[in-house]
Amino acid sequence: MPVQGGIGIKRSLDEIAATCLKYDYSEPPRLVHRLDRDSSGILVMGRTQESTTLLHSLFREKTSNASQNEIEDKRRILQRRYLALVIGSPRCLSGLISAPLGKVVVDNGKSERITIMDSSSMVSTQRAITEYRVIQSSSHGYTWLELSPLTGRKHQLRVHCAEVLGTPIVGDYKYGWQTHKKWKQVSCLNPKGNSNENQKTPKGKIFPFNLDLESGSISEMQPRLHLHCKQMVLPNVSMALEHVKTSSKYDISELQSLHLVATLPPHMQRSWNILNS
Repeated sequence: MPVQGGIGIKRSLDEIAATCLKYDYSEPPRLVHRLDRDSSGILVMGRTQESTTLLHSLFREKTSNASQNEIEDKRRILQRRYLALVIGSPRCLSGLISAPLGKVVVDNGKSERITIMDSSSMVSTQRAITEYRVIQSSSHGYTWLELSPLTGRKHQLRVHCAEVLGTPIVGDYKYGWQTHKKWKQVSCLNPKGNSNENQKTPKGKIFPFNLDLESGSISEMQPRLHLHCKQMVLPNVSMALEHVKTSSKYDISELQSLHLVATLPPHMQRSWNILNS
């Protein structure tokens, strides 16, 4: 489901939030931290206009152009950690990717994509920095990565994995389509010795808005995108708003932090179980 509405989009998360998460407020919540359409995990929304403005300012300041001090500081006030399953394995177990990104038009102007740009390119570029480390490798040729974006560029993690590390994310057909042309589903035996690659949602189990939340693991021919925002640390915005009311000057880095965690979606959990069986 798309995060934001638009032309040709019948249902989106911001529309659902405006309908279902309004509660007793006169205004709907507003999106601050977005996710790619097929990824999963933590979304940040502002409950009021004031909190949305403050959160937007925080994300813009901390993700637009990370300084050297922020790169080296492990106690950053804004931290995001993603879990991704990639095809192949990086040469190094951990590292820092700093590769500028730019937008190019493809298919005779019908679509666009983000790609790595060099300094000599005439196309406008944006600095993009990602920390990564290997969580676990499997004998099937897949690797679980933890990705921490220090900047917030469109498709940053997907492009850095595919074009810099050479390990496209499972289910990313936009940036890893050539690799997926050779895709072979992974079969696995459950404790009773039966193949689980064709297991479906139990009959009668219906998810909200008719969403398919069960399919898409590596046991299927068309896996879904395996990119999940699993953890986020950010300042307690409610405390920041109280500071704004009492004083025009305050240090947001001294505020208490909120630690958010999102469990894996079913298709990624199933892939995890398969690779560890």
